[in-house]
Amino acid sequence: MGEIDKKSVDRATQIMIEKAAVDGCETIFDRAEAMKPCPIGAEGSCCKNCGMGPCRVPAPKKKEGVPEKTKRRGLCGATAETIAARNFARMVAAGAAAHSDHARGVAELFLATAKGEVPDYQIKDEQKLYQLAMDFGVEIGDRSVQDVAIDVGEKALAEFGRQEGEILFLKRAPLKRQQLWRETGTAPRGIDREIVEIMHRTHIGVDQDYQNILRASARCALADGWGGSMISTELQDAMFGNPVPMAGQINLGVLKEDHVNVITHGHEPLLPEMLVVASQDPEILNLAKSRGAKGINLAGMCCSANEILMRHGIPCAGNFLQQELAIITGAVEAMVVDVQCEMQSLSDVAKCYHTKLITTDRRAKIEGAMHIQFDEHEALNVAKKILKEAIENFPNRRSPLLIPAESMDTVVGFSHETINYLLGGLFRASYRPLNDNIINGRIRGIAGVVGCNNARVTHDDPHLKMILELIGNDVIVLTSGCSAMAAGKYGLLTPEAAHKYAGKGLASVCEAVGLPPVLHMGSCVDNSRILMAATAVVKDGGLGDDISDLPAAGAAPEWMSEKAISIGQYFVASGVYTVFGVTWPTLGSEEVTKMLFEGFDEIFKGRWGFEPDPIKAARMMIEHIDKKRKALGIDKARERILFDMAKRRELEAA
Repeated sequence: MGEIDKKSVDRATQIMIEKAAVDGCETIFDRAEAMKPCPIGAEGSCCKNCGMGPCRVPAPKKKEGVPEKTKRRGLCGATAETIAARNFARMVAAGAAAHSDHARGVAELFLATAKGEVPDYQIKDEQKLYQLAMDFGVEIGDRSVQDVAIDVGEKALAEFGRQEGEILFLKRAPLKRQQLWRETGTAPRGIDREIVEIMHRTHIGVDQDYQNILRASARCALADGWGGSMISTELQDAMFGNPVPMAGQINLGVLKEDHVNVITHGHEPLLPEMLVVASQDPEILNLAKSRGAKGINLAGMCCSANEILMRHGIPCAGNFLQQELAIITGAVEAMVVDVQCEMQSLSDVAKCYHTKLITTDRRAKIEGAMHIQFDEHEALNVAKKILKEAIENFPNRRSPLLIPAESMDTVVGFSHETINYLLGGLFRASYRPLNDNIINGRIRGIAGVVGCNNARVTHDDPHLKMILELIGNDVIVLTSGCSAMAAGKYGLLTPEAAHKYAGKGLASVCEAVGLPPVLHMGSCVDNSRILMAATAVVKDGGLGDDISDLPAAGAAPEWMSEKAISIGQYFVASGVYTVFGVTWPTLGSEEVTKMLFEGFDEIFKGRWGFEPDPIKAARMMIEHIDKKRKALGIDKARERILFDMAKRRELEAA
């Protein structure tokens, strides 16, 4: 591989990295080359939880014939096990907090919408609303939609401050899984309570039993996956519409030279939804034309992109490592950001060009950026104000434009409900066809491949290698976040990809139903859709009575954020074998790592795995899937035989 190929396998990204070098603009790829990670911190062996540290307690190197030294300790006496477990738990808590604070904002807006306090929003999916009402124990009867929605909103908000009992969505899980959580004491009581308790436990001088800390981190993660993230996904669907399969495009080639280009970047779809509406307003379009542009071209970046792509077909400009590169095209008038995964370097990159970087959330300001506070009570007006700033900036382009030609068609928007409908039809919606094809061997199993980009590895390469290995071995892939975008850029999110890349069995099913072999399920918080899909497979029967029985596995081959650790932990605690790549944050403690990789299997019937090589990791997942098939007694492929009348008579005669 050439030097540029080691940075990214995506040609559009490579072109923009080269342009950045010519323009003298530093990017994350330059910083990754110049700055190496701290090896002690990467292994979780550094503690800075008090003012006496940081204390570094790397594992002693073992030498043959030399007795192992006494365990190193921090000043307070904390061992490497305690320190590694605390650091891991804090990552879970931070990730859960990010997802759940997102969900809190959605719940507050949902309630305000139900009360009629925010005129620019409405409840678009009443069927989803009524399903939520049943899950939350809200009476429906002959009550108005508004009254039901108010009760649902209040119930959702109460989940954050719940102090006892269990979060309500736990009842959605298979009964056997619910019982396991109760027996192990890991059923979450309330979302905020579990996050706060982790921060307390990991304070100096509190919990100093690594096994106890790790169990608590599992409960915190479950409060994310079956709590905050699931609340966010469900309420967003009710307000903005449940995603259905929709065509779209992805990569930097979606930018347009003759349009005002506005990129919405972040994770909360509350403002992006209004930007979509405002970008179609005649007043805004006429203003753009008066400044010499042909129109407004709205594009997404990161998870905001997934949200508006799967509901409106708004093109996606790229994933996490492409955010600086979009500006470097010279064609972006404004990049509008809210929360999560925005690089502080965007401000410096924007100064090299004409782009206006606009922050919109009080929780996430960036030095040097313009701030326009998003107010849900004036949502559409705020969106119009932002677009006007972008339009007025269109004549200020000063750098030679270079928009890569690369873009790819995609089909996105596969919610749990959509898959149910596509497999079974309108009146017989069911996961039965999926279960049947897993049982008969056409589909080997299910894999969730999710997560971030990481500048420590070749951009997009691990995602693509892993997904291609999986679908080539008849494993259907459910994907979200930046991983979904990597798959999209390679053409894996189209039905045609089944014939081109999938094994014979998977391809035959995809071609019969019209599905891609890789199903785009949304943004980071939408990983809760994968939990619901797994639960639906269990409930349909024939593949065990718990998520842990399924021939299924999960992975995040390019993870980098604390959210990814929380996601992985709630999948493991839900019974899923989950493999991460790049690096692993507890390698400094053999005991902690062993508990996560082996001990959790005894507790939760799910466990962690670590393998930087994506093909090896995919094969580990396939091996696990095969073990589950064997345990279910479906390890040998059994083709379904269609009986004609003569054969039926033979059976009856016998």
